[in-house]
Amino acid sequence: MLSRRRFLLQSGLLAGAAALGAGGAPAVAKRRPNILFCFADDWGRYAGCYREADRPTVNDCVATPHIDGTAQEGVLFENAFMGVPSCTPSRASVVTGSYFWRCGRAANLRIETWEGAADPGDALPGFGTLLADAGYHLGMTYKCFQRKWFPSKNYMGAGKDFCEYSQTATAAANPEAAKAALLEEVRANFRAFLADRAEGAPFCYIFGPHNCHRPWTRGSGKALWGIEPDDLEGRLPAFLPDVPVVREDFADYLGEVQAWDAAVGLLMEEVARLGELDDTLVVLSGDNGMPGMPRGKCNLYDFGVAAPLVVRWPKGVPHPGRRVADFTNLMDLAPTFLEAAGLKAPGSMDGRSLAPLLASERDGQVDPSRDAVFTGRERHVPAAREGALPYPSRAVRTKDWLYIRNFKPERWPLGVPGEMPAPGDEAADLSYGQTYRSFPDLDGGPTKHCFIVRREAAAVAPLFRLGFGRRPAEELYDLRADPDQVRNVADDPAHGEVKAALAARLERVMRETGDPRLSDAFDAPPYVEPDPPERLKDRI
Repeated sequence: MLSRRRFLLQSGLLAGAAALGAGGAPAVAKRRPNILFCFADDWGRYAGCYREADRPTVNDCVATPHIDGTAQEGVLFENAFMGVPSCTPSRASVVTGSYFWRCGRAANLRIETWEGAADPGDALPGFGTLLADAGYHLGMTYKCFQRKWFPSKNYMGAGKDFCEYSQTATAAANPEAAKAALLEEVRANFRAFLADRAEGAPFCYIFGPHNCHRPWTRGSGKALWGIEPDDLEGRLPAFLPDVPVVREDFADYLGEVQAWDAAVGLLMEEVARLGELDDTLVVLSGDNGMPGMPRGKCNLYDFGVAAPLVVRWPKGVPHPGRRVADFTNLMDLAPTFLEAAGLKAPGSMDGRSLAPLLASERDGQVDPSRDAVFTGRERHVPAAREGALPYPSRAVRTKDWLYIRNFKPERWPLGVPGEMPAPGDEAADLSYGQTYRSFPDLDGGPTKHCFIVRREAAAVAPLFRLGFGRRPAEELYDLRADPDQVRNVADDPAHGEVKAALAARLERVMRETGDPRLSDAFDAPPYVEPDPPERLKDRI
């Protein structure tokens, strides 16, 4: 028997909404939900609703009432993951509903040499294009998706200072007034988008600030939000030194998360003002893990790919307040949006709609087949001749295990060491603007400075090797005993069967989806330049 949700879709309550009237206008547009997709740059799984009852974490120190409230009125996904921890490929995967390695030019952050080469990504439809063809009004603000997959105006007429939140607010004579003005910028940009909407048309709006991306102002977490760095003592993950400078750096990041939360609350308020909140599918998520800390952004550990994912949609979530444990890849959002709009997802999409999980009555595991997620990475920043080649990795994550395959273990996972200052040189400049001089895949900032300058100190040296050093071809982590993923047990014979099974499962998915890494195509043009770009030659 069909589920009630699928019956509604097939009988026409939602699917009928896709029918077009004369002139291409939606015949029953009011039956289709608006889509408000709040997708923050570099927002990892940090919010009050992600606190853990069985151990202290930094989530104990962040206040996110609007994100938490959205979760209470919808569904929180406990095991959502970004398909790739690098912004361009992450966003390409989300908008096409496909594994990033199928996205051609967009599979890497920066690419120079596709002239004359066919881009396989061009054959992939994006959910934005399909929604626009069905009569949706599209819009985005700040950092969003490639226009070939989401053909939209970027509404920033009121400004883009929100993306430099702490810099703007801390420099103001009256920081509280500046914070209020930044939210008014968000409101004005959104209202400009709404003003362009045809009467009765559903909208799809992507709100993509990058304030959680570095750089941010040092000390701003405490100055703007009252987050005490010392409250994080004993709550940092095991691969970070629990020292004041790192605690302060993390507190500043949490301050940016709280600014993001305030913007989410304002957008929800605006949709409620329209009287359309209950007709709006709201999704909150982020594209990468935390920047500027080893094992975060650009890495396949949870710190780099664990995604927050909260969905609110009264008409599609009849039983709100649930926590779902099913493993989900953010590429699942594309077919979800299309199904909500009454459209069929194209066969090119690898993602699976989340609609059945949203409609379920159950907490925990809903669909037993959703027991794993597959992630990967190729090139992030090409900063030198060796660094122009990617650090290729793929991973499979289950409830109890993380298996990572590093295809080129002779390469540096964070980019070449480059120009490292002498140990103890506290005056060394390793700020964000100096990111590319050493380990370029790690954004500059106080934590990077701490690691590199104090790399020979007793408290930092083993963590420096763990975060910055070369890695073996295979990594395996027992998440029951090692939730922070710092003890690689790949060589332990006791786990040989588990490792072999996960490796085989990973390879099977790569083969079934035509991953170019199986033939090392990602190491050759057009995926990489035959020579480094002119702008990089002075760094070799």
